[in-house]
Amino acid sequence: MKKHVIIFMMAFSVVMYSQKKKNGTVFIEHPAITAVEAMQQADIAGDSEKVATFLADDFKSISGTTRNKNAKGTNKEDFLKWVENRKKWVSYASLTRHGEAYPDAIEYKGGKTWVQTWNYLKGVHDKTGVKIEMPVHNLYRLNKDNKIELAVNYNYDVGKDIRQAFAERTNGTIYNQHDCINKVRRMMAAFENMDLEKAYSYFDEKASFSNLEMPVGERMNLEELKAGHQDFYKNFEIESIDVVGYPDALDYEIGGGGMTVQSWWNFRVIRKSDKKKLIMPAMYTHDFNDDGMIVRSIGYFSSKVLESK
Repeated sequence: MKKHVIIFMMAFSVVMYSQKKKNGTVFIEHPAITAVEAMQQADIAGDSEKVATFLADDFKSISGTTRNKNAKGTNKEDFLKWVENRKKWVSYASLTRHGEAYPDAIEYKGGKTWVQTWNYLKGVHDKTGVKIEMPVHNLYRLNKDNKIELAVNYNYDVGKDIRQAFAERTNGTIYNQHDCINKVRRMMAAFENMDLEKAYSYFDEKASFSNLEMPVGERMNLEELKAGHQDFYKNFEIESIDVVGYPDALDYEIGGGGMTVQSWWNFRVIRKSDKKKLIMPAMYTHDFNDDGMIVRSIGYFSSKVLESK
């Protein structure tokens, strides 16, 4: 039996090995890489004349992600116009290798040389302020004269964000009177009067909490919030919690995020250690679910105010 197993494994190894077939060579250094990266830097600088020196006369640029079966791509003349025009509406443009990634040049057997690159693009659109910051991946095919004859890009269409930013559009309704606003006011009144059971009753049991003094991405649950409040109550007495201006209830269309109430408050407290009266301004956003319960709260305040002498 052991003999049969060994024979089978040897045969399997031969089959697996026979499936490999070399079809070219990959280079980490190559004149094609030098040409492509030089063209990219001229491109990002808006130097259309220099870009032209790296392109073949029959150059074509195409999207590798388009679903348009009739797409013709962009010819050399139009591509150079695009390079020239882009520098007029993009500031702070830069293109670098993405992290530890580096380009490869591939000389296919009996074929042409391809260069594949992984870069990181940065910039700001002048008119709309849209931030351009994204990884980009491109393939370039070069002819025997080391000129780029084909560019294929597989990238996010940041132009979509820019085009959308030119058009005004609404994103829901703002209310200055709403039941969710009433709930936030009632909740704050309960905290002011130390009716904690009622105050916490407005939160869903799985609600999350964060504030500006917490690391980005860190959250507290309801029990952790209660524990933090207990430490506060040991050191401070709440004199009043006064609304500043009026809260807004935002019913967003995009994302289907539900109702959000944003509100501004002055916490008037007395520090128990020295009876000093202090005022801490705060802004909150409270997100409600379809059942009218608060599922997320973010606080914008600085507790350093409470350490004032």
